[in-house]
Amino acid sequence: MDDSGFEIRPATLDDCPGILAVYNEAVLTTTATYDYEPRTLEHRRDWFVARQRNGFPVLVAVDVAGRVAGWSALNPYHDRIGYRFTVETSVYVAAESRGRGLGSRLLAPLIPAGESRGFHAIIAAIDADNAVSLRLHERHGFMTVGRFRRVGFKFGRWLDVVYMERLLAEPRVSG
Repeated sequence: MDDSGFEIRPATLDDCPGILAVYNEAVLTTTATYDYEPRTLEHRRDWFVARQRNGFPVLVAVDVAGRVAGWSALNPYHDRIGYRFTVETSVYVAAESRGRGLGSRLLAPLIPAGESRGFHAIIAAIDADNAVSLRLHERHGFMTVGRFRRVGFKFGRWLDVVYMERLLAEPRVSG
């Protein structure tokens, strides 16, 4: 635990209810995800187990009481073999904990984690109106590489998605 009152650490299966609560709040109140319906605990546990099995990091920010205040993860970008060196970020912070720098503290360790696992590119797909997330990723070396217009629909309106990318060291590859 540091002076901020939060600890960033690798998530465990026991953190899934807290991860789920943060995500479901975003589903219901934001365009940070284009899901409409809250997910189940079973879904989130399956998601977590799949990340663990495949070596994708999942981190949590926990407060002094051990409550999950935010989480981040690297996720597969596509399942086609040619994309095996590319991953996508997820960063979510609970509404009551936003504005305290947790997003930055959760995103920063994903970059060296991706590099150490031999990934070459990290992609972020961000709602175009989410200026906070766009600035967050920019501060961590992500560059805007594209904008898809009106490809999402939520809360009765069409939404644009901005794609950002951070290239890592080029891994040794064959084939």
